[in-house]
Amino acid sequence: MEAKTEQINNAENGQDMTQRHVLPIPDVTPINLTTFDARDPDTQYPPIRQIRPPAGAPNVLVILIDDAGFGSSSAFGGPCQTPNFEKLAAGGLRYTRFHTTALCSPTRAALLSGRNHHSVGMGGITEFATSAPGTNSMKPNTCAALAETLKLNGYATAQFGKCHEVPVWETSAIGPFDHWPTGGGGFQYFYGFLGGETNQYYPGLYEGTTSIEPPRTPEQGYTLNEDLADRAIAWIHQQKALTPDNPFFIYYAPGATHAPHHVPKEWSDKYKGKFDQGWDKLREETYARQLQLGVIPKDSQLTSRHPEIPAWDSVDPEMKPVLARQMEVYAGFMEQTDHHVGRVLDALTDLGILEDTLVYLIIGDNGASAEGSLQGTFNEMVTLGGFGHLETAESLIPKIDDFGSPKAYNHYAVGWAHAMDTPYQWTKQVASHFGGTRNGTIVHWPKGIKAKGEIRSQFHHVIDVAPTILEVAGLPQPLMVNGVLQRPLEGVSMAYSFNDAGAADRHETQYFEMFGNRGIYHKGWTAVTKHRTPWETGQVKTVAFNDDVWELYDTSKDWSQAKDLSKQHPDILHKLQQLWLIEAVKYNVLPLDDRFAERANSEIAGRPDLIRGNRQIIFGPMARVPSLAMLPFQNKSYALTAQLQVPTSGAEGVIVALGGVTGGLSIYVKNGKPKVCYNFFGLEQTYVEGTAVIPPGDHQVRLEFAYDGGGIAKGGTLSLFIDGKKSGEGRVEQTQPFAFGEEPCNVGHDSGSFVTTDYAGNGSRAFSGQVKWVEFDTGVAADDHNHLITAEERLRVAMAKQ
Repeated sequence: MEAKTEQINNAENGQDMTQRHVLPIPDVTPINLTTFDARDPDTQYPPIRQIRPPAGAPNVLVILIDDAGFGSSSAFGGPCQTPNFEKLAAGGLRYTRFHTTALCSPTRAALLSGRNHHSVGMGGITEFATSAPGTNSMKPNTCAALAETLKLNGYATAQFGKCHEVPVWETSAIGPFDHWPTGGGGFQYFYGFLGGETNQYYPGLYEGTTSIEPPRTPEQGYTLNEDLADRAIAWIHQQKALTPDNPFFIYYAPGATHAPHHVPKEWSDKYKGKFDQGWDKLREETYARQLQLGVIPKDSQLTSRHPEIPAWDSVDPEMKPVLARQMEVYAGFMEQTDHHVGRVLDALTDLGILEDTLVYLIIGDNGASAEGSLQGTFNEMVTLGGFGHLETAESLIPKIDDFGSPKAYNHYAVGWAHAMDTPYQWTKQVASHFGGTRNGTIVHWPKGIKAKGEIRSQFHHVIDVAPTILEVAGLPQPLMVNGVLQRPLEGVSMAYSFNDAGAADRHETQYFEMFGNRGIYHKGWTAVTKHRTPWETGQVKTVAFNDDVWELYDTSKDWSQAKDLSKQHPDILHKLQQLWLIEAVKYNVLPLDDRFAERANSEIAGRPDLIRGNRQIIFGPMARVPSLAMLPFQNKSYALTAQLQVPTSGAEGVIVALGGVTGGLSIYVKNGKPKVCYNFFGLEQTYVEGTAVIPPGDHQVRLEFAYDGGGIAKGGTLSLFIDGKKSGEGRVEQTQPFAFGEEPCNVGHDSGSFVTTDYAGNGSRAFSGQVKWVEFDTGVAADDHNHLITAEERLRVAMAKQ
């Protein structure tokens, strides 16, 4: 009792004596006299004290922009105007040697855990998870999330925006939720989306673990950037109104500026004509601004463009207006993102709490994305699906004004991505070079950082953010969380550099690896090898890992990795190669895995499938079933059967829709007749209409697709049936070989982004009656179309253990 009293007294005197190495903080039962009557004068108990962080612990706001290179934001010399980022930098510090992992899921997992990405199973994106410990996408329970540590120490925690760390087989509405933000992620509130990207006009949103619809439509002015800022501001207002003495930890990660580059025209039109000079000239302009700003040293070199990236002067003149528009849209997207981040920062200012909020603004979870192909794309799923050759200047020019609109799913050309990574080599995915890993970062905390508008050039990595936050909050790294002994954090705190511009580096060694692209930093030297090129997707033949050519740079003298010294110093190169291997073994990097298409196949990769077998029942109405929670039916024959209840007024509207503007399949009723639209990448839409009207009452509508075979992405015959009787037939000449992007499946209505000639401007698309259920069947027999599925069979299929 004396120890407990001393602890309380010390707490009242401003000393935090709480034992915080074991979390949750163990409850202490007071040992004192137990009386029979609470009115007895000897009845005494210590007051209930809520768990709070140590006195002086600041609010924390971590902002992570998506797919933005070092040379994108004007805060680091880029062409995209970001006045709020600049304002934050003017009141804080610019870190010019801050690094990420070169890819989204890995960077986010490292940021939120304080450990290297392979240490927490995130050696690649979740969709490419394998059974290897370093790439299985399963964060070990020995590596508790930063948010969990902060929450258990009394912080209020919330996440807004992108979450790309949930294993794909756990992304459905039935969980498990152990890896979701509000599950094992440590966040008390989540508003955002799961996956690598989302439609900015029709996002797949979750509040907590519940799927919800956006509050407005794009016709009503909706964009995800604005919505996220609105939600974050509302949460901050509520938190400070109810528990003003409680600091918060907010992780704000908008889907911007990841493709699709969606932004209203008023933002992109600000940049009309500003990129007509092309990407080569733009790199030179950005480089000059960076020198002037001091974010790169005066002796830095602008690295050369690799021959794989076309020179602007070699581009077909007819394509140049399209390419320039791609960059205008991206710049507008970045500026809009800055605007809404600024609104969140303004909310903190209005509440008088910005001064005591540690803000991390990391401009990019990796370098700029070169995944949009050499010519860019109106629909990135076209290039990812291997059909980029179908997008020509002739087909793109008429769509030039639709880039960035709800009609598009656009991405810019590789040349622009390279320019956004000025002055460095390469881009996102290329973990070997700084173009893939170096991201401008701003740290702002007036109460704790005396300097304003200064530059810090210490080497740091995203795993350093978590230990910094713990140090600033006065919290120890936990030894045990939820009964599990914890592995130490693998980063180092950056706090030593806050008020000492000349402080020596403390993060002296860091490995890098992504898809076989690998590198090692050690005390100024970097040894690197690029193994795979980002815009080469699918089953690409790569060289053996042992045949990769390594380069050597002394970045203490060669800031941008411009002068390869491998031939001059083979001994140093050899030592660094050995060091890379040692670090790789230490942090679960091996075995190296450069596969793309193969890892997309769960059976080859060795990860679970959420849906097994060849039949799936979905009960209506059901909204936003993730594509990864659907039975795969690409490149094979299949049948979709829907049980309908048609009102006396007749049938009309969507029965089931999969996908959207990027490509998809919709079965709906038009003028009482069943109709099918197959949307091939938004390039071609094929319609098959039934010949008979569906009468009132209970009926089954069935779609059968007889696949031609002979490989992937082939065509086939679509047939419609009403109660087993054929009611229409047509041909689809080409099909999409992979899932319809991130767009969900909806039963009884449509997601809004699936546009057909029948839907355009027609308002509500919900089915007029009731869609009781839809069955997906990829084991359908050729003569099975007359078979009506009974209610008993439907339940047996739904409940069977696959």
